[in-house]
Amino acid sequence: MITTSQLKNLGLSENESKVYLAMLELGPATVLEISAKAQMNRPTVYVQIESLKQKGLVSTQTKGKKQIFIAESPDQLSSLLDRESSEINYKKEELSKLLPDLNSLYNSSGTRPQVRFFEGREGLLRMQETFLASGEKMVYAITPLDEVLKVFPSHRSDYSQRRIKQGIRSKLIYSSDQGPILKESDEAMLRESKFIAPSDMPFTGDLTVYGSSVAITALRGNISGVIIEHPEIANSFKNFFEFLWKFTSNSENK
Repeated sequence: MITTSQLKNLGLSENESKVYLAMLELGPATVLEISAKAQMNRPTVYVQIESLKQKGLVSTQTKGKKQIFIAESPDQLSSLLDRESSEINYKKEELSKLLPDLNSLYNSSGTRPQVRFFEGREGLLRMQETFLASGEKMVYAITPLDEVLKVFPSHRSDYSQRRIKQGIRSKLIYSSDQGPILKESDEAMLRESKFIAPSDMPFTGDLTVYGSSVAITALRGNISGVIIEHPEIANSFKNFFEFLWKFTSNSENK
């Protein structure tokens, strides 16, 4: 048995589907008969009949003083879909003509940040790929190193080596329960680093700035991250990093 949900999949509304099915079963009928069959009030039925007429699915006849409504052949549903498909194709063509100008307007403001969200460990891996594919050659990061290595045990042999291979330099402020385990300056790793004790920097996520983007991650609980692309926001975070770098002592570093 055909259901209203099946007709809804073809583009009819719930009420249109009920009225059309009722009319198919009744044959030529008055609005009163259709209303009873569809279990809907007459004003609502009138509205649905008018909508179905516009779709080519209902016609009318007059018998004496009565107006009779007739459901058109279900074959008209195929014609309806063909018309809708043609309209969609036309709109797509029009959109393709307008997109360059629309994108130009969108980009002209220069102040609208683009924000992308990433979920889970796989999401953070995609964030890394986004950074490595950015073409930037300098990255600034504030990192709880132990938390990173819990989520990515092969971080040093995988991500860091790929960063080095692409000639991307790193300026890093980090914490670790193991103490200052990184060299202050490590040319082989294309990295400068400064250590802050975990008690002074109790972060459970890291912050990375590259180019006009800021990447922020949560490395505990619901592991996730966000990348914000906006020159002024990125510049503010870079200035914050440089401020912190300036006032972080090197004395504890190896």
